[in-house]
Amino acid sequence: MDSRKKILIVDDEQINLEFFDVMLSKLGFTVEKAENGVEALEVVRKFNPDLIILDNIMPKMSGWEVTKTLKNSDDYHAWRDIPIIMFSAMDDVKDKVEGFELGVDDYITKPYNFSEVLARIRAVLRNRELFVQIAARETRIALVEALNDDIRGVGAKVLSELDKASVKASAIDSNPSADTSARQLAQLVLSITAEARKQVDALEAKVALASSAREQLKKKEIELKTLERQFRKGMHET
Repeated sequence: MDSRKKILIVDDEQINLEFFDVMLSKLGFTVEKAENGVEALEVVRKFNPDLIILDNIMPKMSGWEVTKTLKNSDDYHAWRDIPIIMFSAMDDVKDKVEGFELGVDDYITKPYNFSEVLARIRAVLRNRELFVQIAARETRIALVEALNDDIRGVGAKVLSELDKASVKASAIDSNPSADTSARQLAQLVLSITAEARKQVDALEAKVALASSAREQLKKKEIELKTLERQFRKGMHET
């Protein structure tokens, strides 16, 4: 894992900010701090963190309000997918569930053990990286499928034009009154169009085979959103 990941610590208690700043910086993370939710949203825009460690009970804006803003506000669309670990002094299951439903990736109750927190930080960053890779793969697949559609469209047009050329060349070749040079040219056109059709047909067959294989894979795949939902649910149940 890249140890230079950027982490934003948000807590209204200065001692917690300093503790995490020192500990995480020693481990190679780049750390920024915010003392309340309003300041956190300002820092997010400038710092663009890879992870936010967010206290829930804070002045001005609670951790839940910050999470709602990041996950739902159009003004923060570019930062919507930043993973969040939320701290709270409360251990109420209902409160935790609400945090999960808001989009919190993990939830740690105070007082905490730093080793556990570090393990959770690394796990959340690792899982986020996995989702990013899956999203990139799905984007590449979508581009390939769009290219296949374009190839099929172009292939259909090419075959149509080849058929037209073949019909005209056949008419000339079978015309007894056509001179020798015209008939030779028509035969050359017929030969070229026949070879071109074979190549286009072969290309379309490959595209069709690839599309069929992709459809079979789709039946076995879990969409990214479904995978993330299932992962969150499983993680929160543990």
